[in-house]
Order: sequence, then structure tokens, then C-alpha cells
Amino acid sequence: MKQNLTIVAKTTTALFMAAGFAMAADTAAVARLQAAADVFKEIQAAPDKAVPDQLLEKANGIIIVPGLKRAGFVFGGEYGKGVFLARLPNGHWSPPSTIRVEGGSFGAQIGAGETDLIMLAMNQDAVRQLMRVGVKIGGDLMAAAGPLGRNIGAATTPIPASGLLAYSRARGVFAGATVNGTTLRSDDDDNAMLYGHSVDQSDILTGKVKAPAAAEPLMKELERYFRRNPSDEPPPKRVK
Repeated sequence: MKQNLTIVAKTTTALFMAAGFAMAADTAAVARLQAAADVFKEIQAAPDKAVPDQLLEKANGIIIVPGLKRAGFVFGGEYGKGVFLARLPNGHWSPPSTIRVEGGSFGAQIGAGETDLIMLAMNQDAVRQLMRVGVKIGGDLMAAAGPLGRNIGAATTPIPASGLLAYSRARGVFAGATVNGTTLRSDDDDNAMLYGHSVDQSDILTGKVKAPAAAEPLMKELERYFRRNPSDEPPPKRVK
């Protein structure tokens, strides 16, 4: 009898611990969506050091990775987590897919204790490349440092043939970034937490699933940059 009670007690404890870990992971995934919204809002609030509005309106995809910490995240060969959204055919943004970034470096920002990262995919081919499992930025897909200034026109901004622009914010300084050797992949576990079931990243980024309520603040911020002519893609321009 005592042995049976002990087994029941251990089983119950294990179930509570598993539920606790799942709840913590779910909370972290939700918090990451809010952090991405906060980072984007703060950066775009700067009048002279922001991602140009016209670039955001023309972008086919955006990645936001808040708070890459020197210990335990990208710096030192670990990893960080963020979100990836793509432009839908109707000009709106897709729901967010959670992603991991692993390894790599961020140019002059490497000495900073915490860095926020933003990447813009300026054509559909760049979005397709970023959706590949384990795509390497700086290897499979080259990224150029993005220009700053709210009123810079997209038509006159040099865009690399790869269509990928990168930005980082560290110690309060926001600037175009060089990203080398960073591997990007979808975080399927976090996506399952957010959407309530297993879901492919491609289904999220093509709008086949409904966005979770936790994504509303982020999507509201991005919807300010709705594409009025979805069929128009900015032509890729090689950086000299």
C-alpha cells in the first residue's frame, strides 16, 4: 500500500512539474512577442535614427530579435530567439513565427552586453531563403547594413541582390549592422505553444493560421506599414 502511494505521489509530482515547465515556456513565448513589439516601437519612435518608413512599406518580410544577450545567447556561440513575419498577397502582414538565431557575430556591436536585431527581406526570394531550415546569414544569404532616416526613399536606397538589410541596437545606439555566420531556423516548440498545436512555419507566414491574441500588439505596430500595392516589389539593386 505504501509503495503504491509513493508511486502515485511521484507521478503526481512529475505531472505538476511538467505542467509548470510547459506554462513557463508558454509565458516566455508570449513575452517574446511583446518584447519584439516594444523594440520595434521604440526604434521607430526615434525621428532621425529609425528604419525608413518607405522601406518598411515595401518590405516582404521582417525579423525582430529582442535582447540578444552576451552570455547565453548569440554572443559566445549560443542562441537567441525572435519573430519572423511575411507580407501577404493582400498587403497585410502574416502572423508571427517564432525563430532561433544561433552563432555568428554583429560587427562593431559585438562588445555590447545586449543587442536588438532587425532584418528586412526586401523581395520574395529573400523571404523564401529565410524560410529554409538552417539558412546561414552571411553564407547562404548575404545581408547589407540598412540605411537610417525616416524620410529616406525606398526607390533611391541601394538594396543588395540578396534583398536582405540588417540593423542592430546596442547601448542605445541604433545603426545598420553586419551579420556574419548567423544560422536561422523556426522554433517549432514555441510556435506550438503560441498556436495551441503543431504548425508549419510556412503555414504561419502564408496566413493559413489565425494569429494568436498575444501577437496583437506586434501586428498592430507593423500594420502601420501596410503595402498598398502588394504586387509591386522593389527591384533589387546591387550595393556598389
